[in-house]
Amino acid sequence: MTNNKYNRQPDVTCHPLGDAAATIEFARRIDPAAHEQVRALVRHLEECRFPGMIEYVPSFSSVTVFYDPREVKRQWQTDENGEARTAFQLVSEWLMRAVAAPAEAKRQAPRIVEVPVCYGGEYGPDLGYVAESHGLTEKEVIQIHSAAAYTVYMIGFAPGFPYLGGMSERIATPRRSNPRLTIPAGSVGIGGQQTGIYPIETPGGWQVIGRTPVRLFQPEKHPPSLLMAGDVIRFIPITPEEYQAYEEEGQ
Repeated sequence: MTNNKYNRQPDVTCHPLGDAAATIEFARRIDPAAHEQVRALVRHLEECRFPGMIEYVPSFSSVTVFYDPREVKRQWQTDENGEARTAFQLVSEWLMRAVAAPAEAKRQAPRIVEVPVCYGGEYGPDLGYVAESHGLTEKEVIQIHSAAAYTVYMIGFAPGFPYLGGMSERIATPRRSNPRLTIPAGSVGIGGQQTGIYPIETPGGWQVIGRTPVRLFQPEKHPPSLLMAGDVIRFIPITPEEYQAYEEEGQ
């Protein structure tokens, strides 16, 4: 369902997900401009929850909002013309109005997070494979990977796992044909055109090129995830000695 009454962006659509959720979609691809719209809507939802709203789930280019249909209908029984509306229609129009609000009021500078990474060796067993696949040296792969500024598009797969955009195509590498049963927490990997960090020990198929001593997921804290959608990450290469020092200091 496309609602052009409130929509200043012709590509923005809103459609139902079951009978108690609505998904507002800004694009059907990974796109920085669409993700900024996702961030803007999330900030609006944090500040202005509508009656009956339960929670929201942002992704690369969309936001799904869950709500209680009975509460929505109870609070908004009729529209301005006195006509009965479905819960989805009411929520959809509320979301479209939120999207159509002036963009200037929604902009917010992203948080910059520096993540130290020890590349190669026991910390990055696939660094050599990535380098060989592209006719590069390991040092060149490290330089390319650590030179970029990465946007956290979404958190998923595992608690605190950041899906990052902005990696150079020069080091884009397919996932492993045989995934590992165990990948250590903090492992930095490449999966196709994306890079990410495993926050906990878990199976996985990404090409592991390094590891960070920083704990990305700490369930005893609030919020438990160090990173959030919209953050910008910069990877800082460190030596094995510096890695050990970080761990000893409890970073």
